[in-house]
Amino acid sequence: MVQKKLLLTCLLSSPLIFGQTVNEGGLYIKPNTEVSTLFSFENKESAQTFNNGTIYFYGDFINNGLYDFQSGEKTYSKAIFTSDKKQTIEGKNIANFYHVVFDNSTKEVAFDLLSGMSSEGEVVFQNGIVKLYSDDKSFAFLKGSKALNASDASHIEGWIDKIGNDEFTFPEGDKGLYRFAKISAPKNVKDVFASRYILEDKDFFTTRSGKAGVVENVNTNEYWELNRMDNSEGSIILTLSWDERTTPEELLKNAEENLHIVRWDEQQEMWVDEGGIVDAGSRTITSPATVKGFGYFTLATVKTDWLLDGDVVVYNFVSPDGDGKNDYFLVDNINRFPNNKVEIYNRWGTRVFETSNYDNNGNGTSNVFTGFTEGRVINKNKPLPTGTYFYIISYEYSDDNGSRMIKKSGYLHLESN
Repeated sequence: MVQKKLLLTCLLSSPLIFGQTVNEGGLYIKPNTEVSTLFSFENKESAQTFNNGTIYFYGDFINNGLYDFQSGEKTYSKAIFTSDKKQTIEGKNIANFYHVVFDNSTKEVAFDLLSGMSSEGEVVFQNGIVKLYSDDKSFAFLKGSKALNASDASHIEGWIDKIGNDEFTFPEGDKGLYRFAKISAPKNVKDVFASRYILEDKDFFTTRSGKAGVVENVNTNEYWELNRMDNSEGSIILTLSWDERTTPEELLKNAEENLHIVRWDEQQEMWVDEGGIVDAGSRTITSPATVKGFGYFTLATVKTDWLLDGDVVVYNFVSPDGDGKNDYFLVDNINRFPNNKVEIYNRWGTRVFETSNYDNNGNGTSNVFTGFTEGRVINKNKPLPTGTYFYIISYEYSDDNGSRMIKKSGYLHLESN
């Protein structure tokens, strides 16, 4: 085997083929130039590689130095990982690519990604699964980067970061199945969202079995983890999909009517409803508004008889003891309809609470009933005794047929002791 050491700065402008390539100096590949490494490529700690052309990597890729491209010529930069044997991508430093193509015929896992990796251009999943083995490593798609052609045959297993304010489909999967998650464009260019998909983890669902009242059957075969990283503030609409190979049959009987996205609420220790707009043609389901939190997501059926127009759900038990469960009168999704009004009366018909634009933040932090008198009442900010109360909720709802007021009334129980 021929080992080629690049000790001095080289400008490559014509097609070249190397055996094992060890770069110890500077390697600059000009636009419209093709370079191939038949075996392993190693970029030493003191080395710099700027790829403004096309490199074919037929072996392993080891980056301990600087691997990047020059911004003025970035659209020419492409790295193609291709082989009929498993390839390892590793190193002390993260290599930054523009365009990347994964094309390896090895079954199951074709690429062992032991280090981080990033791209600013198109990442084409032609053949071969890319697998990360560490939770502190990820494949980062920078602003403007796109994942193309992901499938069962080629996707990423492990953490994927998306940086920037672009709509994005995470090319993720597990155990040979491609199961994407899609987010709408966040507001800020520096927002970072991280996601991964997990299939067949029974222990996970054993310890997360609680459900909000409206949630009926949870898909315990799979889940997606989606996190908004530190210092990110953007909100997103989430789209997931179903697949008959992983989604239980009973969840799909009336999918267009009762299949929703649910999220595990760590504080309440239960799966909560994030709503769902079903597209049967593409077998996808999308949250009707921005998700209220992040963490673990999966699909579930909901009790349609609990749902008011706009997926508003009333939970009629309040126990404001500070344990994070039922601490306020929850009217789920009412914040989507700010032209609303909530009134609460005691058993003698005296109004003890009244407000408009109830739960305006959508998380119970302001303008909610917590067992105290409030609004146009005689004695404000007084604690109310344990007992049964009567509520009246009204809100303006709009759809293709126009706007109308929805009204709901019923009983709620307050446990104030």
